[in-house]
Amino acid sequence: MKSALLTTVLTCLTGPALALSCLPPNVATTYSEVAASDKSYAVVHGTLSFDKSKLPEVDLNHQDQIPPHVDIKAQLSGKSLSKAGFEAKFDRPITLRAVCFGPWCGQPVSGEEYLSFLEQTDDGYILSVTPCGDYDFVDPTPEMLDKVTQCFKGDVCTP
Repeated sequence: MKSALLTTVLTCLTGPALALSCLPPNVATTYSEVAASDKSYAVVHGTLSFDKSKLPEVDLNHQDQIPPHVDIKAQLSGKSLSKAGFEAKFDRPITLRAVCFGPWCGQPVSGEEYLSFLEQTDDGYILSVTPCGDYDFVDPTPEMLDKVTQCFKGDVCTP
């Protein structure tokens, strides 16, 4: 009896995880993280367009074959953040990086409006989309846009 119970417990502990737990994303938290980073970022509010067929497909039976990320050519059209708010035109190709945590991958939606934190690299801009939504906020509210503008201006930036 003890042996059967131990086997059941060990099987549950060593089996695949079936849930991903994420803290709710918050623009002030993300802004604080990127501001403290040694990398450069641009904050853009606009429409994201890309070929959704390029997103990674999750196969729970072959989790070991899921890449850590997939880079997809995308276009982001909108306005970038300045001290005056979202006023500077931004209409550029970017790299959309769909990041995977095991079998869970970021699933952005083409044609949707985003508040995006784009990493600036020598090769252009990268938007990393994780399963937890760390750098991308779909359909941002006016309050979210106001909060990130407030953070950018150096005002109070609390989550």
